[in-house]
Amino acid sequence: MEQTDGGEPILSDRVRVNGSVSPATLTAGVGLQWMEGGSRRCMVEEKDFLGFSAEGPTIKIRTVAEDRDGSCCFNSRGHPATKTYVFEPLSEDSLRLWCRKLEEYFDSLGRPKRLLIFVNPYGGKKYAYKIFIDDVKPLLDDANIECTVQETKYQLHAKEVVQTMDISKYDGIVCVSGDGILVEVVNGLLEREDWNAAIKMPLGVVPAGTGNGMAKSLMDSVGLPCIASNAVLAIIQGHKRPLDVASILQGETRFFSVLMLAWGLVADIDIESEKYRWMGSARMDFYAIQRIFHLRKYSGWISFVPAPGFEACGEPSSPKDVLPSNINNPSQDEPMKVHQRGYQGPQVDLESLEWRKIDGPFVSVWLHNVPWGGEDTKAAPDAKFSDGYLDLILMKDCPRFALLSLMTKLSNGDHVKSPYVLYLKVKAFVLEPGPRTDDATKEGIIDVDGEVIARGKGTYKSEQKTLMDYEKLQIVVDQGLAVIYAPL
Repeated sequence: MEQTDGGEPILSDRVRVNGSVSPATLTAGVGLQWMEGGSRRCMVEEKDFLGFSAEGPTIKIRTVAEDRDGSCCFNSRGHPATKTYVFEPLSEDSLRLWCRKLEEYFDSLGRPKRLLIFVNPYGGKKYAYKIFIDDVKPLLDDANIECTVQETKYQLHAKEVVQTMDISKYDGIVCVSGDGILVEVVNGLLEREDWNAAIKMPLGVVPAGTGNGMAKSLMDSVGLPCIASNAVLAIIQGHKRPLDVASILQGETRFFSVLMLAWGLVADIDIESEKYRWMGSARMDFYAIQRIFHLRKYSGWISFVPAPGFEACGEPSSPKDVLPSNINNPSQDEPMKVHQRGYQGPQVDLESLEWRKIDGPFVSVWLHNVPWGGEDTKAAPDAKFSDGYLDLILMKDCPRFALLSLMTKLSNGDHVKSPYVLYLKVKAFVLEPGPRTDDATKEGIIDVDGEVIARGKGTYKSEQKTLMDYEKLQIVVDQGLAVIYAPL
């Protein structure tokens, strides 16, 4: 029977299962049902299908195995268990019909068939390629998804690849890495001449890095553990959601962010702790204690356009006093400019908006696009993937021992309840960073999505060039600009 509406059978036929002939029905929006032993009803729901293949007179249907309560089963290694059902249609005509209807059925689900997969072998604990071989490839093979694998060989390699790739060859791009490769991909897509079409390419993330903030945010949104196999299943199922993109501008230099921006304490811990990389993940906690007991404050100011409900935060400010001029700083040597053919950011009349201002000094300024900054850091518990706002977590002052207690609450997001923390949502943001209050000859670090976008004087590795200067920069949120694979 042809499909005419959700819930109506696509095909109903008698097949041989485990040596016995049984009625089997494939139904849109429901899945596949059949009888075993004449009385036991069996069913595979639509979400649990991986793929199928015809082998001789039989059809093998590959699925994710479920427990009795409907949750996914896992094997001894913590990977989702798969199960294959073997059906034998009773004639060649029936076999051809089943194959055709199953093909049409899988096509109707909107799942990807061809993926470009970036594997970052240098990120995190350098396990990305093993994760790809053990967790990613077997599930994609079961789902009949064709993969083109590209190992990243140096920083910005992924960005270079997507800038020139033929997007018509793929249904999506998957990053088996931390958050850094995803950021490169977004920037590469938005710097293309055909950026408007390119940025509609669905993006997938498989956690294989140090932070994995995006993957954790996606998995946690539906209560799933942040493990590679869950991320792969979300990609296979093809469910997509929009993702806000923040456009960071300084003069004519632009950078696109999907995770976070930090200045002050959080940025210092994230970047300067790299000197203790030999300690593994403990380096962050170790260096955080150092920074808390030798706490820095930074002069400067921030301005923002508040979301509804946060209009009372800060003091009113004139747009003319807030907004930077749109001219490159002449002191910047050979700035890395975005080519004019790329996306130039959202068209927003910033001068017509109601701006608010907060003066420093600051202990920490933290902007977040998604809830989790890493697998153990729920930075912005109220952040949404596509609400058109960034979550601002601001700290001007905090006693050291209160700050130690506050840092322990990052794992569940309770730090935002502290009286020392101001937590609000903003549509646009301007940062004017200044020097340290204890030493005006030393400045700070601006960290965007785990990478240093600007370094001031006297900072860690201050001799290295950065994309932007340690000066005023502007951020505007583009609601739902990108598309990301998300679990159901």
